[in-house]
Amino acid sequence: MKQAEADADEIVAEAESDRDERVQAAREEADEILAEAEAEADKLEEDRLAAAREEIDAERERIVEEGEQERQALIDRARDRTDEAVEHAVERFEEAVHAQT
Repeated sequence: MKQAEADADEIVAEAESDRDERVQAAREEADEILAEAEAEADKLEEDRLAAAREEIDAERERIVEEGEQERQALIDRARDRTDEAVEHAVERFEEAVHAQT
């Protein structure tokens, strides 16, 4: 009977050891999966940030170009108005000179 109890104890000990090894292996695998998931999430976040930066840069360039075009349009209109104002002043001056003669 003692031998049977010893055999049973040994079987239980081996089963517990096997269980502990399997639990440890499962924990290690879970840790690896978690580390891979975290690395993938970090990479995805970096990719999204890079894409957002590119989009922001493109939008900034568009706004700067649009602003440059508007600035040039204002300069052109100001030149046109300056020419008109000079012509008007010359006409008024000529009218004043003719009025005196």
